[in-house]
Amino acid sequence: MAKRTIIPFGPQHPVLPEPIHLDLVIEDEKVVEAIPSIGFIHRGLEKLVEKNEWPEMVYVIERVCGICSFGHGWGYCKTIEGNLEVEVPPRAEYLRTIWHELGRIHSHLLWLGLLADGFGFESLFMHSWRLRETVLDIFEETTGGRVIFSVCKVGGVRKDVPDEKLREIAGILNGMRAELSELTDVFLDDLSVKNRLVGVGVLSKQEAFDLGAVGPTARGSGLNNDVRLDGHGAYPDLDFAPCLEEDGDCYARCKVRVREIFQSIDLIEQCVAKIPAGDIAVEIKGKHPAGEFVGRMEQPRGEAFYYSKGSGQKFLERIRVRTPTNANIPALVQTLQGCDLADVPMLVLTIDPCISCTER
Repeated sequence: MAKRTIIPFGPQHPVLPEPIHLDLVIEDEKVVEAIPSIGFIHRGLEKLVEKNEWPEMVYVIERVCGICSFGHGWGYCKTIEGNLEVEVPPRAEYLRTIWHELGRIHSHLLWLGLLADGFGFESLFMHSWRLRETVLDIFEETTGGRVIFSVCKVGGVRKDVPDEKLREIAGILNGMRAELSELTDVFLDDLSVKNRLVGVGVLSKQEAFDLGAVGPTARGSGLNNDVRLDGHGAYPDLDFAPCLEEDGDCYARCKVRVREIFQSIDLIEQCVAKIPAGDIAVEIKGKHPAGEFVGRMEQPRGEAFYYSKGSGQKFLERIRVRTPTNANIPALVQTLQGCDLADVPMLVLTIDPCISCTER
């Protein structure tokens, strides 16, 4: 029997943007077991419901993650609106959908850059983040923020975007298609990139289902669990189908995210073409959440749950957020078993880990 060695991976490592720790049990150059250890960041965001009134908690929940902050704010508002039985104006739902899909584009471009940096393709990293800046500029112009937007509120949104500006945004995104195609073709066609991704970290469809994988991690294995199909926001009015791949390796997960970038541009263009006129929010006075409600959102990394419990007071009793990275860690541990030590960084990156999301 080969000698086994335990090698710590993280929490500080060149490919890790955030601290995750894995104890890797190694035989020669093969990983036979991976033991995750999380718990480096405890921010107590959910505890703050005892000190912040429920309308203010949207600002706290947005700070669960800076990359998908708008989606977290929307998910929280969705649970409170369900609790209060509030019907959000259609225009607000369209604006929420546009901002959410912009967040998906910027998250996936950020991830592509980190992936390129992980296998040493520095210029590809720079080009990915350069294109991402265009999306952040759109966010800044329409919401006033580049990381935390604070534009979503219970009952709708705080700011409207003129139709002329929306058409301009659609034109900007459509103009990005050529550069995006040139960029993403490198990820999908370059031989050196394929050598690092194809056939590495295979997760079967059954394993993805059994382990509760979500988002591109699951869809790269052919598992259709896109929460956007449940009918929230403007998605019922939009024509789209989840991006699925069947191979279940790192390349398939990369391909899903690349396809979702172009899909998000298409969804935004559909929203701009169909957005109705009208109010952007409903006024809520004299009501406080009572009872429990659960909402789900398809964040860039996958399905997220939002649970709220109120007792008719201005302070909620409980808020709970389950983020996609938390759900994808078991799938990561599965794919690490039997891989080469040199492939560990690629496998960690292909679930797009967000530890600040995981640890509130």
